[in-house]
Amino acid sequence: QVQLVESGGGLVQSGGSLRLSCLVSGPIGNYDMAWFRQAPGKEREFVSVVRRNNAKYYTDSVKGRFTISRDITKNTVDLQMNSLTFEDTGLYYCAADSVVKVGVPLSRDEYDYWGQGTEVTVSS
Repeated sequence: QVQLVESGGGLVQSGGSLRLSCLVSGPIGNYDMAWFRQAPGKEREFVSVVRRNNAKYYTDSVKGRFTISRDITKNTVDLQMNSLTFEDTGLYYCAADSVVKVGVPLSRDEYDYWGQGTEVTVSS
């Protein structure tokens, strides 16, 4: 059973940046690795994924501002977040999908393993 631990969240002003990290207890090359987020009172939503073949995908609202990356040797997955706005506020989760598939996994029910989340608050 793989374990994931997120870090790097905090309070930042609008226009600022944060870098989130996810430390995974197993070889991340065996998984599609994603970031999700959940704002207060809203559903958990897909943010970004880096696939086994290193292909990367982003939800429209973060394209051009966020960058996902992985380090196979360290078993870490990072999310660099720039030009942050209030709408980026939420609890950010790292997740792993163990099932090999052609389609890009965009739904939370496709992921087998989850971290505890790290809070991101963007002030106006």
